[in-house]
Amino acid sequence: MADAIIDPTRAPVAYGRWAVPQLFRKLQQPGAEGRLRALASLCDLVHEPERLYQTVNGGFLNQLKVLFGDEDPAVRAKTCELLHLLTSHSIGRQALLASSLLPLLSQLLDDSSFSCRRNVHRVLNRLALLPAGAEVLLSLVPKLMLKLTKEEDEEVQMLLLSTLTYCSRLDALPGLASDGISLLGCKLSHKSPNIRREAAAAMMALSIPVEGKRQVCEDAEVLSVLIGLLQDKDVEVQANAAGVIMNTVIITRGKQRCLDLDVLPVLLSLLSEKQQDDEAKEEMRKRRKALIMYILRALTALAEAPSGRQLLLEQLPLLEKKSEAAEEDQDIRRAAQTAIRVITWTT
Repeated sequence: MADAIIDPTRAPVAYGRWAVPQLFRKLQQPGAEGRLRALASLCDLVHEPERLYQTVNGGFLNQLKVLFGDEDPAVRAKTCELLHLLTSHSIGRQALLASSLLPLLSQLLDDSSFSCRRNVHRVLNRLALLPAGAEVLLSLVPKLMLKLTKEEDEEVQMLLLSTLTYCSRLDALPGLASDGISLLGCKLSHKSPNIRREAAAAMMALSIPVEGKRQVCEDAEVLSVLIGLLQDKDVEVQANAAGVIMNTVIITRGKQRCLDLDVLPVLLSLLSEKQQDDEAKEEMRKRRKALIMYILRALTALAEAPSGRQLLLEQLPLLEKKSEAAEEDQDIRRAAQTAIRVITWTT
């Protein structure tokens, strides 16, 4: 009988429920090569829900702590990859949050290995999906903001921006205190639409509190760039930029700054665009709806300024069409009706 073919990059795996405990025992043995093989086998195993559950609920997670300080960067990177796989499921995210691993894991944001740092960002991004995870990560926001200026890889930047968005939706103040508006503003003109989209989403989260609105107004370039993004080819970039403007024009200073920058013609042009054939798809329809809703709410706020109202009175036919069209979404019709009421309101 021919010898069985054994993958030299994987450790042999025991049968059934003995597999996970055996591999964790091998992680404690000397020799980086053996630890790497055990980690590779564990990464394969945890794709099975039963093995993932066994790993996170069997008291094994804290055994990974010592591997964060391993001399071999490949071991550190593979350990973080394992955590990334474990956090693909809610129970894995909850278990990691309940463990004592996070302080040590966050230190690996400065690791010399790019693969290790990337895997750490992947883990943190998944933790931020949970409100409890975003709350825990708030203390890391200053460091994550600083990383925006140092990490050049597109995936890592996207992960950073996404994590910052989740955290800032929970509490925008740490991001605002870390010069977030200025740092995110530098990413709004990135060549990648993915980066522009995530940066605008993070800025929309930061512009929710009054302090965020004020900082957006005070940055001479950010509003100009945001208005330019309203004409981006990516609908989600447009929608997120419109969301920041919608938030900003709530305050008087924001209204005046946006009116001075001639935002109204741009918003009205987008509002009057006809839906393209490919936008009949459900996903594209949802994205387009978000854009139109943000525009209508921004117009409603701008109508509270005398100069804004004067300009919008001339556009009532367009808004009335939006409010009455049977093919329009009900939320859009309602938002258009609200805008009309504010525009036509007289003292």
